[in-house]
Amino acid sequence: MAMQRYPVNFPRLSPETLALWETVPSSVASDTQNRCQSMDARIKPCAPGMRICGQARTVAAMPGDNSMLLTACSVADPGEVVVVAGGGLDDVAMAGEWVARGCRSRGLGGLVIDGSVRDLREIRSIGFPVFARGAVPRGPHKSFGGKMDITAAVGGIAVNPGDLIIGDDDGITVVPLAAMDEVLRRCLDLLAREKIWSEQLDAGRSLAEVLGVPEPELIDEPR
Repeated sequence: MAMQRYPVNFPRLSPETLALWETVPSSVASDTQNRCQSMDARIKPCAPGMRICGQARTVAAMPGDNSMLLTACSVADPGEVVVVAGGGLDDVAMAGEWVARGCRSRGLGGLVIDGSVRDLREIRSIGFPVFARGAVPRGPHKSFGGKMDITAAVGGIAVNPGDLIIGDDDGITVVPLAAMDEVLRRCLDLLAREKIWSEQLDAGRSLAEVLGVPEPELIDEPR
């Protein structure tokens, strides 16, 4: 498979809109999309507290080859998130210290790999947000091929260039570009309700009361 890059012209989110999205956890973004759009549970941050919120630039890589990933990390714009369909291959590292350093120097928003990484200690020290299935010492091959800026299947979710990627300690949720305005409205509404629920719980109300769970039928019979 040759290396191929496709043109993109998706609408970029304004700094004001991105600032609102920054307040949205991955769980809330999933809840407001019918509890869907979250990636495979094994795709997690390389260190606790890493956070991603940015629009996607996608890579469909030849399994075990990171050439297209390197290209994407070199041409993506500041704030954008490189999202890599690595086929779930977890015994070859697709990125490591130098990729994290290069991404940080370009001001990218994060890196999500449906595969493994290496140099975990260095990645954690650099502080650039990298999400992956795990870590392994074995490195990748190069120049076998891949595609950039196409629809890519990453962690069981279809990701298109321009989609919003939200990542935190729970994992990754994808918000399709076409649904972004409506999903943001739902997220802000849900966050407002959750604030009220928290206050009610702190005031001593029960979980069942706060969350509206109906009382179970009482069966007055011996077991």
